[in-house]
Amino acid sequence: MGFISFHSPVGDLSIAENDNLIVSIDWGWGSLEEKTPLLEEAKNQIAAYFNGKLKKFDLPILSPGTAYQQQVWEFLQTIPFGTTKSYSELAKIIGGSARSIGNANAANPIPIIIPCHRVIGKRTLGGYSGGEGIKTKEYLLNIEKLFNTP
Repeated sequence: MGFISFHSPVGDLSIAENDNLIVSIDWGWGSLEEKTPLLEEAKNQIAAYFNGKLKKFDLPILSPGTAYQQQVWEFLQTIPFGTTKSYSELAKIIGGSARSIGNANAANPIPIIIPCHRVIGKRTLGGYSGGEGIKTKEYLLNIEKLFNTP
């Protein structure tokens, strides 16, 4: 299992990979780095995302979760850069409730790459469990708005 940490505009991030698949992104700095070519590529793609040069990630991922969580996370990856969907919209498409969509988002092991930040409430941004919470979600959405040019 490989592991790399680096600084980003939303705080320190740590990425883990197992068997050449990205398995997690966490906020914070890990102590036992084991760099791999895949982790270096993930780091480069995330840096390109923050610089507005990458709108869709091209990385092999494995996001362990329930069948429902998997379904939600797969759908999240189809939401285009710079756009959002509401929790209730996703619930109508995927099934379940706005709350179950929110719970699946909160359990997302690979935030940013699986863009759970693109799901918002009807009247508010909703929640976000990474970084500084709503402040981080707002930052990610603003970056995408800024760089969302045709």
